[in-house]
Amino acid sequence: MMKRKIVAGVAALGIAIALAGCSAGGRASTDGGGSTDNKGALVGVAMPTKVSERWIKDGNAVKSDLEKAGYKVDLEYGDNKVQQQAQQVSNMITKGAKVLIIASIDGGALSDQLDAAAKAGIKVISYDRLLTGNKNVDYYVSFDNEKVGVDQANSLLTGLGVLDADGKKTGEKGPFNIEVFAGSLDDNNAGFFFNGAMKTLKPYLEDGTLKIQSGQDQLSQAATQQWDPATAKARMQNLIAKSYSGGTTLNGVLSPYDGMSIGIISALQGAGYGSSDRPLPTITGQDAEQASVKSIIAGQQYSTIYKDTRKLAKQSVTMAEDLLTGKKPEVNDTKSYDNKVKVVPTFLFQPTVVTKDNYKEVLVDSGYYTEADLK
Repeated sequence: MMKRKIVAGVAALGIAIALAGCSAGGRASTDGGGSTDNKGALVGVAMPTKVSERWIKDGNAVKSDLEKAGYKVDLEYGDNKVQQQAQQVSNMITKGAKVLIIASIDGGALSDQLDAAAKAGIKVISYDRLLTGNKNVDYYVSFDNEKVGVDQANSLLTGLGVLDADGKKTGEKGPFNIEVFAGSLDDNNAGFFFNGAMKTLKPYLEDGTLKIQSGQDQLSQAATQQWDPATAKARMQNLIAKSYSGGTTLNGVLSPYDGMSIGIISALQGAGYGSSDRPLPTITGQDAEQASVKSIIAGQQYSTIYKDTRKLAKQSVTMAEDLLTGKKPEVNDTKSYDNKVKVVPTFLFQPTVVTKDNYKEVLVDSGYYTEADLK
């Protein structure tokens, strides 16, 4: 509540100006399209941070595709500061943006801005992170977030030898000691990832194949504010000290994001893991960030989830173009993404598991990285 009050206070003047300045700019029609006279219109693109490599790729891709299509772009990064992102979005409204593409820092903290956008006839596309708690979210473009969690869990099981490469049970019963990490609670995706993974791991936890030695198996216990690698590292150090200091070996770590995986690996190496007699656990990840792909090639991190930001960017631009030219954007999911006020029409892509065995085929052959990038 305090966060929302701060955001509202900071943005109040900007919103008031925005409403006055934008009320004359044509409202979007009720069928999902906007005015057709929007050639060269301004599109506001709000990304959460430059700390994560993937958001830089996303922002650049969206901006490039919009500019190629003939639109002006205001691309801003919020530096993981909710107040800063709120002001940036307010400024985009003031400048006369006709569409907003928003990857939020806190999905529920931009309600004032969303209300202002709606009043000014500005359509809003929620990008990868669902904007919550407000009806004025028009479309959502993302990957199948529950399947991301399912894929992470299955890759953990494959790395442990419980499943084979085809996803079939090997008969291996362990027991294997694992620990689970989750993303930031203010990111709606974190719950989808964690719940998808835990639903997949549940039968193996119940039959004793897997054991969470720390007992920390709830989202609130595993959550990592702002997906911060240093926070993940500190938690891993604490888990090692409390649950693995007596000689018990940690066999696997469910990590939802590559940056966190790097922090987790650092903590494990500091505790003596990574040697020939004490190998690193099987560690998952997400986003196919360059450092983690290198780590996978080196045999440290086991897997990552590849989400082709080029596809996500192109689809958000296609949606924006449709809205700007009076068309109704294509969606392929109208049931899954309830933002607590409405079910948001969504276009979903499917994620891909990347390991040492297939990184060349998935990442290099597709042009996402070059071989030189991964040296």
